[in-house]
Amino acid sequence: MDGYDEHSPQPAPPVTFTGRKTVVAAAVTVVLIAATLLIRPARSGDDARPPGPSERAASAVGMGAPVAAVDLTALVADREKWLAGHPDDDASWAVLGSAYLEQARRTADSGWFPKAERALKRSLEVRPVEKGNFDAMTGMGALAGARGDFATARKWGELVRAQAPRRWTAYPVLVDAYTGLGDYKAAQRSMDQLLELRPGLAAHLRAAQVYRDRGWREDAVVALEAAGGAAKSPAEKAYVLFRLGELAWERGDPAEALRQYEAAQRTDPAQAEALGGRARALAALGRGGEAVRDYRMALGRTPLPRLALELGELLDSLGRPEEAREQYRALSVLAARSGANGVNEEVVLGLYEADHGDPAVAVRRLSAEWERHKSVQVADALGWALHRGGEDATALEYAKKATDLGLRSAEFAYHRAVIEQGVGDEAAARRYLQEVQRTNPVFSPVRGPLAKEALAAVGQPAPGGPENMQPRTPWVAPELPKPNPRPKPAAQAPKPKPKPQPAKPEPQPKSSPAGT
Repeated sequence: MDGYDEHSPQPAPPVTFTGRKTVVAAAVTVVLIAATLLIRPARSGDDARPPGPSERAASAVGMGAPVAAVDLTALVADREKWLAGHPDDDASWAVLGSAYLEQARRTADSGWFPKAERALKRSLEVRPVEKGNFDAMTGMGALAGARGDFATARKWGELVRAQAPRRWTAYPVLVDAYTGLGDYKAAQRSMDQLLELRPGLAAHLRAAQVYRDRGWREDAVVALEAAGGAAKSPAEKAYVLFRLGELAWERGDPAEALRQYEAAQRTDPAQAEALGGRARALAALGRGGEAVRDYRMALGRTPLPRLALELGELLDSLGRPEEAREQYRALSVLAARSGANGVNEEVVLGLYEADHGDPAVAVRRLSAEWERHKSVQVADALGWALHRGGEDATALEYAKKATDLGLRSAEFAYHRAVIEQGVGDEAAARRYLQEVQRTNPVFSPVRGPLAKEALAAVGQPAPGGPENMQPRTPWVAPELPKPNPRPKPAAQAPKPKPKPQPAKPEPQPKSSPAGT
């Protein structure tokens, strides 16, 4: 120790944490983390918990996807509570309006439409169109499309596209709007843009609809299978299964349709649209009692005029006319209620009037609807109403518009067959009645048997094809000109070989005379 120099260089001792030092270091770390959190507030992604019902519904509504009933109820309650204290939150008003719209779609209760309109308009008051309130503008377009006002839907969709061409949520609105207006080329262009911008559930569902309208059934099935792969929630998967059931039904396979509808109900018991489809399939399979039961249940959940018309016709086919008339009265009540809430039910009402009411009223209704919307559905209904009113020549023009696009519909084919027969074209009538049998012979409990009887009454064409395709006189092979062959050049005789000339004798030298 005597020779120790405290200033002499020595290596630093290793750092060791005692218990007290460990506590101090931990405290410093906690302080630093707290300071960091004060600087950067917590984000929603920091929470590892799964999203709650209202968050799930808000996300699905923003994506234009079907929403589970319980999640949708939670979202509506959450936004209504929030807006009670924050009335100037334009984004929440837009979400609430879209949630009301989804409630209308799921329940078929048109009373939700005015609520959706008020919420979306309030959002636009807080943040107007000029400031780019795209969520509310898209919601207004979707609302107009759901009501059947496709011209207004197109206006809103095009307004969003003009201001933000790459905002994908405008394109489902445009696909639906152009389809309802009968501009199927524009609908396909919008669908192509949607697939380019956002190839997901909403895009594949619209693609399936466009392909189905063009008669491309296989492409429609592939698009729906792609939509099923993109679906995440049970509500989304159930809706895809329902749409697959609709395609199976339209191609005349009620057993497959029934399987798809039942799968949709197992996936989402609140999928009421599948219940109506199941009733339709059961009726086609000859299970009329079960079909009536399911129709009544479906009307209890989704009171649609179309379902009331289908049930009324099924009851007529079962020999229960009094109950059928009760459903027709219910149809009028449901359509009036929907009309009061801005919903367009003119096609259903026109078909009802044409078959069960006053065809003249049907013609007036559907002629006015044709001025607004030139879709194949309106063309078919107007053509049928004109036929029922005795105007077959005019009816045929609309029947052609309905069938020439390519949509494979047994109902459309039956209507055109009857109209063709009315103008005296038996061959065309036979052709379209055969198409009914190829497409879906059980398309209607009333008109399906009538189509089969009409085909039997028309009979088969004469042997050898239509009369105007046969020659009037027996066919005789014409005399064809004989070919005029070119004269062959005469063969040249071979040149004679020159005869060999005898060799000339060599000249002998002259001999000298002797003695010279």
